Amino acid sequence: MPNTTVNWPCRTRSYFFCGEGGEERPILYADSEGSAALIAIGLPELVRLLLVVPWWRDCQAFTDEESRELAVEYLEDMPDLMARRDRAAAALGLGLPGQAEALARLREVATRLGEDFVLIFTPEGHSYEPLFTP
Repeated sequence: MPNTTVNWPCRTRSYFFCGEGGEERPILYADSEGSAALIAIGLPELVRLLLVVPWWRDCQAFTDEESRELAVEYLEDMPDLMARRDRAAAALGLGLPGQAEALARLREVATRLGEDFVLIFTPEGHSYEPLFTP
């Protein structure tokens, strides 16, 4: 039987704690396309972002309207997403911000606070491109 190779696009996403310390450290996100951004300060902030706006990666304008449009696609695939989110937040003892507040914080962290964070691809020495532009 001949060898068969099947290739399909695979998008890898990674989250990195930056610096010394515990869960309060800044968190950097990187994707397999060579983009990266600081997206949260501390693990609780990251979890809130992922619970409130799981489609955050595609919110390039950080607007409530853009987020609502993206939410429609998510909710078509997973109609009980909000109930799952609420159960997860309750289990973790987390209060959740509103969508607009979560996106405003993402914008602040990614475009203002994140200016000092650059991910370098070590083997080649190239820096990742910013995921968001100010």
